Amino acid sequence: MPRFSVIVPAYKVQAYLPECLDSVLSQSYPDLELIAVDDCSPDACGAVIDEYAARDARVKPVHLDANQGLGRARNAGLAEATGDYLVFLDGDDTLTPGALRAVADRLKETGDPDVLVFDYARTYWDGRQVRNQLAAQLTEQGPAPFRLEDRPGLLRVLMVAWNKAYRRDFVARHGFTFPPGYYEDTPWTFPVLLTAESLATLDRVCVHYRQRRRGSILGTTSRSHFDLFEQYDRVFAYVEERPELARWRPELFRRMLDHYAVVFTRPGRLPRGSHGEFLRRARAHYRRHRVPGARPRLRHGLIRFGLHRTFRALRLAAAVRRRGLRSALRLARALRTGALRLHYGIQLRLPLRSDRAVFAAREGYGDPAALEEAFRAHAPRLRTAWVATPGGAVPPGPRRLTPGTAAYWTALARSRYLVSDARFERRLRKRPGQVVVRALEGTPLGHAGLDLLERPAAARDLDFAELLRDVDQWDYVLSGNRHATLTWERVLPGGYTTLEYGLPRNDALQRATAADVARIRQKLGVPEGAVAVLYAPAHRDHRRTQRPLLDLERILRRLGPRFVVLARTHVPVRGTRIIDVSGHPDLAEPCLASDALLTDYAPVLFDYAGLDRPIVVHTEDWAAYEACRGAYFDLRRFPPGAVARSEDELIDIFASGHWRGSRSAQLRAAFRERFCPWDDGRAAERVVRRVVLGETEPPPAVPLADRTPAPSSCARSPLATVPQPSGPVPVTESR
Repeated sequence: MPRFSVIVPAYKVQAYLPECLDSVLSQSYPDLELIAVDDCSPDACGAVIDEYAARDARVKPVHLDANQGLGRARNAGLAEATGDYLVFLDGDDTLTPGALRAVADRLKETGDPDVLVFDYARTYWDGRQVRNQLAAQLTEQGPAPFRLEDRPGLLRVLMVAWNKAYRRDFVARHGFTFPPGYYEDTPWTFPVLLTAESLATLDRVCVHYRQRRRGSILGTTSRSHFDLFEQYDRVFAYVEERPELARWRPELFRRMLDHYAVVFTRPGRLPRGSHGEFLRRARAHYRRHRVPGARPRLRHGLIRFGLHRTFRALRLAAAVRRRGLRSALRLARALRTGALRLHYGIQLRLPLRSDRAVFAAREGYGDPAALEEAFRAHAPRLRTAWVATPGGAVPPGPRRLTPGTAAYWTALARSRYLVSDARFERRLRKRPGQVVVRALEGTPLGHAGLDLLERPAAARDLDFAELLRDVDQWDYVLSGNRHATLTWERVLPGGYTTLEYGLPRNDALQRATAADVARIRQKLGVPEGAVAVLYAPAHRDHRRTQRPLLDLERILRRLGPRFVVLARTHVPVRGTRIIDVSGHPDLAEPCLASDALLTDYAPVLFDYAGLDRPIVVHTEDWAAYEACRGAYFDLRRFPPGAVARSEDELIDIFASGHWRGSRSAQLRAAFRERFCPWDDGRAAERVVRRVVLGETEPPPAVPLADRTPAPSSCARSPLATVPQPSGPVPVTESR
C-alpha cells in the first residue's frame, strides 16, 4: 500500500499535463501511486496518460467514457486509490520539488492527522510567483494536531481540494465525494474541515497553481457559475444533518456571501444580462441560510436586498474614487519629485563636505560595508552614512539614509566619497572633487560588461550606453587579482584607476578566529558536531525560475544525519537539516560557519577559496551556462576542488571523502595562488590608505604560506568520510 495516492483529473490540458505528471513522478518521496483520470478529453490527454503509464508502473490510467466534469473525475480516481493519504492535483498545476517528502515528514511529526493543509503559490505565464496571502494561517507554531475550533482561520484559506492531504480511511468512513458542477470544491472542503477530528498545517509551498492566460474553467463566461448556489445548499444541508456543527453556520454564511460577491463582481464570469438574475438568486439564499445575529458587511446587505443597480453604482463610485486617489497620488509624487530635484540642484551649488562618505550595497553588506568600517578605523575624522530602504539591514556604525529623501540627495550632492557596488542614482551628477569608488561582482567567471553585447539572453535589458555613462563617473575600481583587473578594464573601459589590493569583503574571512566560527554556527543554528555545507548556486540566465538544480533533501538523506546544508539560493528553500541563509545580509558569516562550499559558477567560489576550506563544484549544466552567459575559463579544467557532473557524483564525492581529500587540497592550493594573492585581511585598509590618505605604496600582501584563516569546525574533528550507502541504489533514487 503506497503512502500517497495522487489523483490528477485531466480535461483539455494537454499542453500542461506532462509537466504536471513529471512533477509528481520526480518527487524525492517515491512511495506513491499516480491515478491519472482522462475525463474523455477531446485532445491528447488520454494518450499522454497512457504513455506515462507504459513508462512508470506507479501510474494508474483511468479513462471515462463521457465527460463528467472535474468533481466526478476526481471521484473516479478516489475509487481506484489505495494509498494511506489522498492528494489531489489539477492537470495544469504542479507539485513543487520535495513537496511529498515535506508532507510525509509533517504527517509523521503530527501523528497522521485526518487532514493536513499546506500552502500554494500562484504562478503566472511570465514566470512570476505569488504566495498565498493567507499563509500566516498555516503556521506550524502551537500544538498539532488540533481541531478546527482551535484554528478557525483555516476556513478563510482558499477553499480548494488540492492544498490538502486527506487520510483515505477518514474520507471513506464519512463517505465524502465531489458533487457535479462548477465550484465542486466548496461542498467537499467545508464538510471535510468541519468533520475532521485532527488537523495539521505545513507552512510550505507544495503546489504551483498555474494562472493561465486563457482557458481556465473559472475564467470562462458561462451560466455554469450559477452552480455555486446548489453547492452552498449542499454545504448547509450537511451542517443541518449534524446539529453538533451548528456553531459554524455564521462563519459559513459569511463565507457564502463573500463568495457570491466575488463571482458577481469578477469580470468575465457571468454572461451579459445575467447579473440581475444572479443577485436575485443570491438574495433568496441570503434569506434561506441567514443566521440571526450575524454581522453582515455592506456588500452583504446589498445582496440581502438584491440591490443590483445600487451594487453596480457603488462599485462604479468606488472605481471613480480609486482613480481619483491614484491621480492625486501621481500629482503628489510629481510635486515631491520636482521639489527634490530643486533641492538637489541647490545642494550641488554648495561646498563639498570633505569629511563625509556615503556607502550603499545592492544586497547585503559586501565590499561597501567592509570599506565603511575601514574608513572609520583608519580615517576617524570621516562621518559615514549607509543607504538603505526602510527595514533594510544597515551594518553597525553608519547612520541610515533612506533613498528619495532630502537628506539622501543632500548626501549625494555634498559628500566627498561615494562608495557602492551598484549605481547610486541615474540622476547623480558627479561633482569636481567627488571620489567614486566602485566594487564590482568580484572575480568574473561569466561574461560581463561589453562582452554581453554578444550574449542577449544574459544581457536582458542592460542599457550599454547607460552602463558606460556610469563607468565614466568612477574614480577607482576594486580588484582581487590580475585576472579580474585585466577583465574589468577591457569589458568596462573607462578612465578609472584599478586598485588591485584584494576584495574588502574577504577581510572578515581572514581575521576571524575559531571562537568567531563557533559563535556564528550557534547563531545560524548549525547543530554541534554537524558538517555544514554552504550551497550557493549562481543565477541562471537561461532559466525563467531560479529553483535549485539539486534535490538537497535527497542528498542529505543519502549522506546521513551528520550533514546539514546552509542554503543561499535565489528562492527560499526549506527542509529537514536545511538552514535557509538566503536573506542573511553578510555572506561572510555563512562562509565561516560552513565546513565546505558547494557551488557551480557563483563568484563566491573565488572568495571562499581564501578560507582554504574544501570546495565542490557542480557543473551538470555547464554547457547551457557557457552557451548563454559565456565563461572566461573552463572551470572544469581548473577547479578549486572536486568536480561533480551529476547529483549522484556529488553524493559520491561527499560520501567517499573526496571532497576533503589530498587531490582536492592540491587543486585548491593552485586555485588560491592564482585568484587569492591579496586575500590576507588588509584589503580595505589598502584602499583607504590609497583613496583617503593618499599613500601610493600600500602594505604588501602576506604570503599564502603565512596566512592562517580560521579553521572550519570539522577540521578539528576526526570525521574524514561518511558511511557509503549500503546495498544497491533504488531505481527511484537514481537520476
